[in-house]
Amino acid sequence: MTGRRRAVLGSLVAVLVVAATVVVLVVTRADRPTPAAAAGRSDVTPAIATTSSAPPAPTTTTSAPSGTPPPTSATTTATTSASGDAPLAGRIKPGVPHSGVATFYDTDGTGACGYDASADPLNAAMNVADFEGSLACGAYIRVQAANGANVTVRITNLCPAPCRVGQVDLNPKAFDRLGARNLGELRVTWKLVDPPSVPDISLRYKDGSSQYWCGIQVIGHRNPVARLEVRAGGSWKRLQRTDYNYFLSESGAGCGGSVAVTDIHGERLVIDPLPVKPGVSQPTSRQFARH
Repeated sequence: MTGRRRAVLGSLVAVLVVAATVVVLVVTRADRPTPAAAAGRSDVTPAIATTSSAPPAPTTTTSAPSGTPPPTSATTTATTSASGDAPLAGRIKPGVPHSGVATFYDTDGTGACGYDASADPLNAAMNVADFEGSLACGAYIRVQAANGANVTVRITNLCPAPCRVGQVDLNPKAFDRLGARNLGELRVTWKLVDPPSVPDISLRYKDGSSQYWCGIQVIGHRNPVARLEVRAGGSWKRLQRTDYNYFLSESGAGCGGSVAVTDIHGERLVIDPLPVKPGVSQPTSRQFARH
């Protein structure tokens, strides 16, 4: 082979090597996703930090005579639409009788429902099943013993285990109206009632409440409260209830605005705006009807 032919053949080989290199680079880059493509992939999950502005749930007192510590309160802070088909009444329904036992414990009316102490001895604690996370708070029930004696009490507290389903733990003076204390406990039946004479409803904003976060408590209601809504952004928002008997607005929606309270009979009372005064019971001019 002449020198000239060898030079031409060498040039052709060099061109082929360069072309192959370019093809490899193009293919390699085509297989590598661009940043925009990677961001759209379903297997790329951005990290989301979650925070909660709600203050810690308070420790609740209970009626357990053995000194059993109360269950830990789990705060529910979701705010949902006012619409919904959930039943208004829980286990304690109008006209439905319950059977159980009555016991007694020392109480001043305070406890898991978060109410203030009261000189009125006609109050009681409800077992866990019938308490339903605070749905029973403020309910009036008539407790009747086998001897025919009866007493009407307001539910202000939770009676944890060893309290049984159907059991009510009474103020000692309320128990006295049914039988002698040395009996220890009495077989009873009880049912929901609506007393003829009660003051108007009051609302209380929880300690720490502001325009950015608030808890609302309903006090002095004749019938058990089923729902609470706040007026926010031109519509009604339903607040979920905690097991320590406050309705929470974690985002601050509706704090200081109009409030609508619905009882288990479906009666809905709209209450004009009240200032956010943490820890202060503010009276209204509204009360649920008797049934």
